[in-house]
Amino acid sequence: MVRQATWLCAILIVTQSGALLADSGLPNLEFNGFGTLGIVHSDERDADFVADPFASEGAGYSNDWSAEVDSRLGLQATLRMTSQLSSVVQVVSEKRYDGSFAPDIEWANVQYDVTPDLSLRVGRMVQSSFMASEHRKVNYATPWVRPPQEVYRLIPVANFDGVDVRYRYHRGSATNELQMNFGGGSADYQTGSIDASDSWGVSHRTHWGSTTLFASYGELKVSADELTQFFDIYRLFGLPGEELASRYEVDGKRARLLSLGASYDPGSWFVMGEWAHFSSSSLLGKSEGAYMTFGYRIADWTPYVGVARAKITSSTSEPGLNAALYPSPYAEGAQLLNGVLNETLSSRMQQDSITVGARWDFRPGMALTAQYDHIDMRSGSSGGLINQQSEFTPGERINLFSLALDFVF
Repeated sequence: MVRQATWLCAILIVTQSGALLADSGLPNLEFNGFGTLGIVHSDERDADFVADPFASEGAGYSNDWSAEVDSRLGLQATLRMTSQLSSVVQVVSEKRYDGSFAPDIEWANVQYDVTPDLSLRVGRMVQSSFMASEHRKVNYATPWVRPPQEVYRLIPVANFDGVDVRYRYHRGSATNELQMNFGGGSADYQTGSIDASDSWGVSHRTHWGSTTLFASYGELKVSADELTQFFDIYRLFGLPGEELASRYEVDGKRARLLSLGASYDPGSWFVMGEWAHFSSSSLLGKSEGAYMTFGYRIADWTPYVGVARAKITSSTSEPGLNAALYPSPYAEGAQLLNGVLNETLSSRMQQDSITVGARWDFRPGMALTAQYDHIDMRSGSSGGLINQQSEFTPGERINLFSLALDFVF
């Protein structure tokens, strides 16, 4: 139970700013932080494994052993101005799309507690799409080196600027929390940015003894300048190009995410799992992800094992334009466009993975975790790998070894 309590304390650092401060002597300012020093090895030499899909490089092709995949530092300032009004700012430094570790604002919001059970937040927050969404970067608060990518990479934009309402209520011995949010956000990558607008979501979490149940549903509009320009070129090919562009364009179409999760943690052991389904009537298509993890606590050690799967439930190929209908050089252009479209459709994550690891909580607020992952990238998928070289063959298997020192203060 001691280990479970330390994990919960780490989660509170990023999710419950007001609860961390005493009511006496207001206003009150408190500083907290968290971090990970990690190193990863991949046996795939012709592509890079990354935890963040927008990172510029990772383990494999760019670095045999990479200290940039999981390493990060987060600092948080929490100011409680009155017994009802508080604010939080959290800055995280980690590997970015431009190769730097420039700090980025993860949280920046003001919270007003209307009642002890009803709160309103305004500013920058994180979508509550999954069980560990809000503390996904505080690795100390999770049993793994990194959350299972088969689920947690289903949506490209996690932060949003907007409003968030939380309501806590009790039913018998169960504590429930209902959360609703609305806003928009963006994420930069090497050649552009992805924007999520008009996003909204609702989630519900129930704690009942050692059991936690979670459900979430959200919608958002996704747009990316590169994709818009790509489909504008398709429209130059007349009606067939217009039809393909309308079918696959992303801009202006809504994407939906449904997720369900559960965990049971009586103290000496735990089991947890999630399932999520993403859908969009666009190039993004439909995907599912799921994982299950089991761990057993022996003194300061927590060995664990997990399985996960990501699969595409929509088409991964498209005949595209009929190049024979166009004269040169338009015929060659049509073939090129079709090739890029099919490569994009088939490159979405589709894989099975087995994870084995062990965590050692050798002192309060610090833990050392070693993890091995065997990933089978099914059906020609690239498994989310980046910097793919000409010799890279999609659909093969890779092995990862990760070692991470996690801490909170």
